[in-house]
Amino acid sequence: MIIINGASRGIGKFLFESYFGKNEQVIGTYNSTKPKDNLDFFENLDVTNQNSVSTFVKKITPKLNDITLINCAGITYNSYAHKAEIDKWTKVIDVNLIGVFRLIHSILPIMREQGFGRIINFSSVVAQRGTPGASAYASSKSALWGLARSLAVENASKGITINSLNLGYFDIGMIEEVPEDYRSTIIETIPNKRFGHPSEILNSIEYLRNNSYVNGTSININAALYD
Repeated sequence: MIIINGASRGIGKFLFESYFGKNEQVIGTYNSTKPKDNLDFFENLDVTNQNSVSTFVKKITPKLNDITLINCAGITYNSYAHKAEIDKWTKVIDVNLIGVFRLIHSILPIMREQGFGRIINFSSVVAQRGTPGASAYASSKSALWGLARSLAVENASKGITINSLNLGYFDIGMIEEVPEDYRSTIIETIPNKRFGHPSEILNSIEYLRNNSYVNGTSININAALYD
């Protein structure tokens, strides 16, 4: 069973539609953006609310076997640190880091009992490059690296892997909110001179799903943007 946290738009939507089209067993989650299609295969989930997480996991537990959990859901808040509103800054941490942990924490016991699990978190090149105004987003995404390393050691003997994908700029998701002129500026910084295609993320996920010896690590998918 593939669980895609944040599947109603952007990269998560692409992944859900890809797996659904291949007749894979897949469950998508949404929060504020209700999907228009295949609603029977979606569940509403607020990862900042423990009761919402617990209810979601309890509901889907009878369906779960050979679980892959893909954490796509995320928000951002842009502000220079000295001007940041604390509530908005910490909201990013609550969704992107603590929310991811809430979901992992609730599903891990099932994975451990079954002796198998794949957890794939989405991090970002923004956490690696030092981007002005992105301290909340960068902090939340870089924290996922340490989380993966600790949980990998704790759960490897149970057949569970947890890894991060550090995404560069792709032609889907948050990039759609970036003004066209700034997109051109970004492309010029990318050695490949193009945004990534979501299929390249899907290929990386499949690599991790099928490799039990890659564990507790981060894989950069950024076209050598910062190397």
